[in-house]
Amino acid sequence: MIAMVYVTIRNRMKPINTNLQTRLYLISAVILLVGLGSAILIYLTADNSSDSDLGLENSKMYMHNLELYGGKANVIANEFRNWFDGLWHGKSLAFTVAFVTVSLSFGFFFAARHSPSD
Repeated sequence: MIAMVYVTIRNRMKPINTNLQTRLYLISAVILLVGLGSAILIYLTADNSSDSDLGLENSKMYMHNLELYGGKANVIANEFRNWFDGLWHGKSLAFTVAFVTVSLSFGFFFAARHSPSD
């Protein structure tokens, strides 16, 4: 009896056969829609003001001490770190999410475009 019910349910729930190319196109579209929607939401709700920034890292004394202890490489590394940290806050985060989304979606689109169709 249980086997008969299982076979009946299994026959009614046949999976939709889609080829790899169609699935990759669908994944690309979903990533693009969700990612850009998230980026727009982040952009609209974020503010660029930084409450924790006291300006101490940009003072002449701080920059002088950085260069004194680590040379120009230390100053450049500090500027890079500040730039990279800034990508994950405020409206810059929205642009970062949009860039990552478009890149990832393009990757799936490219894979779909170059995959063999059935």
